Amino acid sequence: MFELAPCSPTIGAEISGVDLARPLTPELHQELHRALLEWKVIFFRDQHLTPHQHLDFARWWGTPEVHPFLPKADLPEVVRLSRGADSPAVENVWHSDVSFDTTPPMGSILRAVHVPDVGGDTLWADMAAAYDGLSDATKSRLESRRAVHDFTQSFGKQLNAGGLARAQQKYPPVVHPVVRKLPESGRKLIYVNRIFTSHIEGLEPVESRELLEFLCDQARHPEYQCRLRWRPGTVAFWDNRATQHYANGDYYPHTRVMERVTLLGDRPE
Repeated sequence: MFELAPCSPTIGAEISGVDLARPLTPELHQELHRALLEWKVIFFRDQHLTPHQHLDFARWWGTPEVHPFLPKADLPEVVRLSRGADSPAVENVWHSDVSFDTTPPMGSILRAVHVPDVGGDTLWADMAAAYDGLSDATKSRLESRRAVHDFTQSFGKQLNAGGLARAQQKYPPVVHPVVRKLPESGRKLIYVNRIFTSHIEGLEPVESRELLEFLCDQARHPEYQCRLRWRPGTVAFWDNRATQHYANGDYYPHTRVMERVTLLGDRPE
């Protein structure tokens, strides 16, 4: 049905033999979904999609969100991320998308529109493998722990006082388990990130900060990572629950333009 080439032992696989501009069949969708669950992020080359085709492909996996803060492309569900000399990259921090929501996204599908000749790679980290790498003592320490996720420390900095107050009313801080389970498999993974996780409940501030720093640092281990060098028309589809990602900002002042559709998810357990 298609060819799959792993990019690392546990995360990332490039898929060939699929034209995403054509409607999927139920059988192809099922096989792609199986690949996504196994490899956490899957890549497709030479997919020159329109925003409508991008959105149609995403809808096979659920309902696309309308992001509350990021700029849009031609459609409200399609985010346009344009970086260059006048807007340096800010995505070069390990994170998972929109974890400040009560039901954070299941996945994100990112399409390269314009990329620099060199630089602007994206890295993904396997947070289930990162959990597996923790000591038994640390795993016991994390059991039943919950953490607070809040957009205020990131997107909130871009808003004036009135806009911030309105956004905080619509998106108050939420609490998610520090260790999340994937509903399809029960696999455990670390579910905190630097951009949106403010603190761990029930700990003194210093202890919370130290533990949060330690957990966020697990994404930085190369053993848990894969890396993608973009070309125009490349599409990356990642399981936002099981991964964190980092968009390398080394291409300044050159231009990098990407479009993204993100899919609504469920409440972490």
